[in-house]
Amino acid sequence: MQELDELRQLTATVLAGAFAAAVAFGAIAQRTHFCTMGAIADIVNMGDWTRMRMWVLAIAVAVLGFNAMVAMEWVRAEHSLYAGPRILWLSLLCGGLMFGFGMVLASGCGSKNLVRAGAGNLKAWVVLLVLGLSAFATIKGITAVLRVATVDRASVELPGGQDLPGLLAGITGLSTPTIAGWLGLLVALALTAWVLRAPSGRTANVWLGGAGIGAVIVVMWWISGRLGFVAEHPQTLEKAFLATNSRNMESLSMVAPVGFALDWLLFFSDQSKTLTIGIVSMAGVVVGSALMALASREFRWEGFANVEDTANHLVGAVLMGVGGVTAYGCTIGQGLSGISTLSLGSLLAVTAIVVGGVAGLRYQIWRMDRLA
Repeated sequence: MQELDELRQLTATVLAGAFAAAVAFGAIAQRTHFCTMGAIADIVNMGDWTRMRMWVLAIAVAVLGFNAMVAMEWVRAEHSLYAGPRILWLSLLCGGLMFGFGMVLASGCGSKNLVRAGAGNLKAWVVLLVLGLSAFATIKGITAVLRVATVDRASVELPGGQDLPGLLAGITGLSTPTIAGWLGLLVALALTAWVLRAPSGRTANVWLGGAGIGAVIVVMWWISGRLGFVAEHPQTLEKAFLATNSRNMESLSMVAPVGFALDWLLFFSDQSKTLTIGIVSMAGVVVGSALMALASREFRWEGFANVEDTANHLVGAVLMGVGGVTAYGCTIGQGLSGISTLSLGSLLAVTAIVVGGVAGLRYQIWRMDRLA
């Protein structure tokens, strides 16, 4: 009985920590306009790489922090959703393309819409509702059946995990923690060097957004994988990661958790539906964004401009919900959390998301030219 009470207290601490980290994410993203879709749009439309350098810096910090924890044997990549031996390559590519195209139609990815929702954007609330419904349907509903019967059938099975440190350890005979420490450092240094090459990469805003968001990803990994890890759960006598939907250690992701949040709200009286890191993180991002928007006097109500604007956002939301679950993550889930593990699958997913985003932007330019 005492063990269960202690476990409940630890779970509450884990949830509180995840909420606080997500509040920081929302505040930083609102303050710096951190946005992956915006970064791609800036390049395609204006040739401006500033926000892309912010995103790459966030990746560098996340990679360095996560692999430093692996080197210290605090966490293991194989305990995450991203580093298993099976690479669902077709799911990652198709889902990534759908998500990338959808985020353009919806004026931003899941994280951007959470941030906008906190700042008073009513369009973002509609997008999140549709995204959450389509995401949950792709986890357990009608599109889940379609996903499992089609793209999930195409996969490559590796002898070990798909994270680069684990793969190199199997080839070289060195330990995974040793390789993770050095490889994480080298990748982080290379990415940071690219960020610093241009004057725009040396601005305070880029470093606040990049280093701040990357640090939040690392903190979330520590909360879930270190603080929330129980070597032997008193009820199952097996290892457990507290308050996670996937039963693996988790960092931030912004698609499936929106669906789980809707499920928790709709079935609140069902005692089996409990708060998780993902659910409280969604609330935290909105709260953090709202606090920053109010403090900076940027909070303002905004709605749809017309029927076409509404239709684009609804279609984009569906594409992001279905695509984000199929690709096992979004621009944050795969683009930062997954990439930080140096997973091959995450590299595939992020590449597909970027290609889908560019295709969406080209489509918008083509359509505007036709209308003109």
